[in-house]
Amino acid sequence: MATIGSFTASGNGFNGTIKTLNLNVKATIRAVERATEKGPDFRILAGNVEFGAAWKKTSNEGRDYLSVKLDDPSLPAPIYATLIEVEGEEGFSLIWSRPNRD
Repeated sequence: MATIGSFTASGNGFNGTIKTLNLNVKATIRAVERATEKGPDFRILAGNVEFGAAWKKTSNEGRDYLSVKLDDPSLPAPIYATLIEVEGEEGFSLIWSRPNRD
């Protein structure tokens, strides 16, 4: 697992930064009205450019989190991550882990 972003809660979403080898951007995660049942709960923007979406989820332990998908032409494939509140720390962390390919 790697922390690729840090965010703070704002009125209708989150503000923060995302840093990877290809990305180093200030980002906004903004709540949106779902267009369909499977549509995202949030859109992720760098300035006016949308480059991701997020869905509200609840873990088996009852913790709320956001399931995040980031996609940009500079990336070889979409990045899937989790935005969680970290116990004992302020704000939220965007955590990425490589999917298992058994």
